[in-house]
Amino acid sequence: MRLLLLALFALPLAAADLRVMTFNVRYPNPRDGEDIWEKRRDFFVETVRRHKPDLMGTQELFYTQAEYIVEKMPELAWFGLSRRGNKEDEHMGVFYRKDRLKVMESGNFWLSETPEVAGSSSWNMSLPRMVTWAVFEDLKTKRRFTYYNTHFAHRGQVDDEARRQGAMLIAKRMPKEGAFLLTGDFNAAAGQSPSYSVLVPALKDAYLTAAKKSGPEGTFHGFKGTPGKARIDWILYRAPWKVKSAATLTDSKDGRYPSDHFPVLAVFRL
Repeated sequence: MRLLLLALFALPLAAADLRVMTFNVRYPNPRDGEDIWEKRRDFFVETVRRHKPDLMGTQELFYTQAEYIVEKMPELAWFGLSRRGNKEDEHMGVFYRKDRLKVMESGNFWLSETPEVAGSSSWNMSLPRMVTWAVFEDLKTKRRFTYYNTHFAHRGQVDDEARRQGAMLIAKRMPKEGAFLLTGDFNAAAGQSPSYSVLVPALKDAYLTAAKKSGPEGTFHGFKGTPGKARIDWILYRAPWKVKSAATLTDSKDGRYPSDHFPVLAVFRL
């Protein structure tokens, strides 16, 4: 019996796929005409359900949007604060499958010179920017990983330094050891921006290391369906994982889209 127990403990932990999505949902702007949230929310839910993420980091999420998503998809739970530190304004909402992942710790910090101060802003940004994070346990493999989700400053070249400073803060605060994931709308071109250079190659870019890629390079399309040139929505990681696939998802229905960004999905083999 003792030898059997020792043999069981010596077995490697089970392998499993983890489906990770980053999705700028577009806030509920009443001036969006035919693309207002109320007209696209059911297709948004349909899109998420179709691609079955185990973990999804969102940007521009408002509390009412988050509550609608989990009402329609009760298999998901979510957490996060707004950039003001309450339920008002944009959240970096994190959604996860309750039957797959367990939150061990979670929290928030702000991309500023005072990161523990809710709503704080630095480096001439026009709005507060933040990170919502968690330590997850994968219920299939029993392994743990740390996850950050963010949304960088949006104003072209004028915010280059703010984005670089934000990337440096993330690099400083992320754990030195263990598996780590970072998703977000970085408002900067992958491979061509100071913020990307800060984070990569310290982290790997799932889009570049994926065994299989699909969809366009550009991830913003402004509800038009025509992608821009830049890949501004990234999934970065540091882990002994293989990336089976990465996809920019272009789901549409009757000429409409679930958001003004295409979501990005990476499938990791843990």
